[in-house]
Amino acid sequence: MRNYTTQMDAARKGIITPEMKAVAAKEYRTEEEIRDLVAKGQVVICANKLHTCIDPNGVGSMLRTKINVNLGVSRDCKDYDIEMQKVMAAVNMGAEAIMDLSSHGNTQPFRRKLTSECPAMIGTVPVYDSVIHYQRDLATLTAKDFIDVVRLHAEDGVDFVTLHCGITRKTIEQIKKHKRKMNIVSRGGSLVFAWMSMTGEENPFYEYFDEILEICREYDVTISLGDACRPGCLADGSDVCQIEELVRLGELTKRAWEKDVQVMVEGPGHMPMDQIAANMKIQQTICMGAPFYVLGPIVTDIAPGYDHITAAIGGAIAAASGAAFLCYVTPAEHLALPNVDDVK
Repeated sequence: MRNYTTQMDAARKGIITPEMKAVAAKEYRTEEEIRDLVAKGQVVICANKLHTCIDPNGVGSMLRTKINVNLGVSRDCKDYDIEMQKVMAAVNMGAEAIMDLSSHGNTQPFRRKLTSECPAMIGTVPVYDSVIHYQRDLATLTAKDFIDVVRLHAEDGVDFVTLHCGITRKTIEQIKKHKRKMNIVSRGGSLVFAWMSMTGEENPFYEYFDEILEICREYDVTISLGDACRPGCLADGSDVCQIEELVRLGELTKRAWEKDVQVMVEGPGHMPMDQIAANMKIQQTICMGAPFYVLGPIVTDIAPGYDHITAAIGGAIAAASGAAFLCYVTPAEHLALPNVDDVK
């Protein structure tokens, strides 16, 4: 019987969990070192207590850099068997995490298949699922509807959830005022932005953050704080919208830690090469060493079809500068959905 709620709660009580032991062995660290880093929030072990087949991994800047693979079904690609082939190919090639970004049909069976059969960390973006789960127009959904989907994913055994908590009513005014070259390119961010614009209400993931923390604490789900305002082109890199959202994510990190909930912070997409190291340092300062999870970064806007290369350049610089977790980018980025070869 567990006498702790989350890995962070255990670490703060001085308990070394089986997951911490597994991570310590993989990272050539002592179990006490891993426990102490988890207690501080500088390492997360994404391991929902219902994901019993997980092979635990630690995510943190002082550990090996971990890789996440995005996949999932959509209107254009509805075959769950093909997605499962991609999952197994990715895991066999060494990916530590799979994000199920399914956005079509009944997503629950595939999600449950992942958490019952896949040893990698499983992540989701509940706001994607909200739109299809209820089969209703976005504007008719309520804050409670969004929170209920977070709970559903936690109950299904998902290890981490991306939540776009940092985009608020105040951000809407800023985005309009600052006239970025590119609009919001984060899909989850644009859904939350659209919902706020349609309803006039505050971001439910921000307004009801305490309720979300209770769910995450109950199942030991790690929150990945999504960057709704990530730059969609080099010209928008490190602008006011991006940095102001990061400041808010730092505040939310602190609130999560007060409830023993583990946190990762998501980072930029497009970014000039000479700004990457500075962005890693700013995040470490503002978010107090919480692991940084970056998409790319992509270091040029003009290489569609070759973004596995532009992202490998940005990812190498980011990891060398302290990023803990890299989201893979395939040659299909910006163009289409990746097939099994693109994943490879």
